[in-house]
Amino acid sequence: MKLSDDFDARRLRPRQSGSWRLRLGAALGALLAAFGILLSMAGIASLAGRAPVLGTLGDSNGEAIALLSIGLLLFWLGIVFWRRCRRRLRRPSDLSLSPHLMKKRD
Repeated sequence: MKLSDDFDARRLRPRQSGSWRLRLGAALGALLAAFGILLSMAGIASLAGRAPVLGTLGDSNGEAIALLSIGLLLFWLGIVFWRRCRRRLRRPSDLSLSPHLMKKRD
């Protein structure tokens, strides 16, 4: 089989996007999850009646439950965002060829 002169194998492969965006997104997702854990711990401490650090923020049970629910929501969103970025970082960007189409090597 003869290859033509205008054939360029680089066109077959997708262009590599900057992985720094995905790494930054994964770091922000992990930071968001950590902030959610801290906020939910503050809500739990406020529900237990041991929240002198929060001042007037967690005086009532309603505010403490709001802190706990917002913290759990931030934790969940951070984990989802972090996992999505890590999955895209790990995704192979090579050509997908079936193993039975490859040449056999001795």
